[in-house]
Amino acid sequence: MASVENHLIELLPRKDRQHLLGLCNPVPLPFAEVLCEPGRPTRYVYFPTEGFISLVALIDGSPGVEVGMVGREGMLGAHLALGVAVAPLRALVQGSGIAWRIGTPTFRRELARSAALREGVHRYVYVLMAQLAASTACVRFHLIGPRLARWLLMSQDRARSDSFRVTQEFLAYMLGIRRVGVTLAASVLQRTGLIEYHRGNLTVLDRSGLELAACGCYAADRRAYAALMR
Repeated sequence: MASVENHLIELLPRKDRQHLLGLCNPVPLPFAEVLCEPGRPTRYVYFPTEGFISLVALIDGSPGVEVGMVGREGMLGAHLALGVAVAPLRALVQGSGIAWRIGTPTFRRELARSAALREGVHRYVYVLMAQLAASTACVRFHLIGPRLARWLLMSQDRARSDSFRVTQEFLAYMLGIRRVGVTLAASVLQRTGLIEYHRGNLTVLDRSGLELAACGCYAADRRAYAALMR
């Protein structure tokens, strides 16, 4: 049985938390599994306890670009709280792990029953909106190196480990750039002693230095979450 270890659930009053968990089942999040597609009905809501999920915007049949990330701090399926049944983005498991899963009809009934859950999800929707807006501006205005540093910090936060596995192909896909751009940016971070990267295995060596190398979007995301999700 998975432990709670999901901040959104942990913020609920004890009675509401226990009632929600009684309706959920722990399920694995296999790497690279697609949990939902844009425009398709949402079957399940996920509250990750380990691992993390990329939210990917698809445009004109392109592979897409990551515009958000969900880990143990949040949930996948928050749009249901707005009365919208279809997913707005592709959800792709980026870091394997475990999540609490609940069916959409059951989750909607629980939303109607629990005022605390509704308030928490509504606050999280705002946090997601801020993250999506920041990611859009980040892609447009920030250089690849600071964007890569931000992405690595976000991934490390959710992996809860200094080391995790990620390929250059996957990084290029997530950042919406060519692989050569990832190679050059990662080489700079490695030469300055911030990371170690070899054959898909990445280790953050200098967390503070990586934060200084990242664009301001990372710190802004953290401030937005800390201000609302407490």
